[in-house]
Amino acid sequence: QVQVVESGGGLVQAGGSLRLSCVASGRTFDATMGWFRWAHGKEREFVVAINENGGAFIYADSVEGRFTASRDNAQNTVYLQMTNLKPEDTAVYYCAVRTQSRRPWVVDAADPTAYATWGQGIQVTVSS
Repeated sequence: QVQVVESGGGLVQAGGSLRLSCVASGRTFDATMGWFRWAHGKEREFVVAINENGGAFIYADSVEGRFTASRDNAQNTVYLQMTNLKPEDTAVYYCAVRTQSRRPWVVDAADPTAYATWGQGIQVTVSS
């Protein structure tokens, strides 16, 4: 059973940076990983997906150019480097493992229902 645990959240002023980490237990090196976020009163939102070898990414328009995803498969860890943070980035951030599928990962990378395993989430708060 794969499990993922996020860390690195916190409170930061607008314009600041944070780096989130997600450590996975179990076999995930051949899985697409995703980051999502859920702000109070809003729908769960896709942030970024990173393919199994860390060579390809899909970013949400709202974060492209400010957030950078990466992964270290040797450490079963994915990262989300967030820069130039804005108050609207405030949310609980979740790491997720995409379910193995014959479909190309780009087809449903932004669809939360394509991900079988989720972390408990980590709060990121950006003050204005």
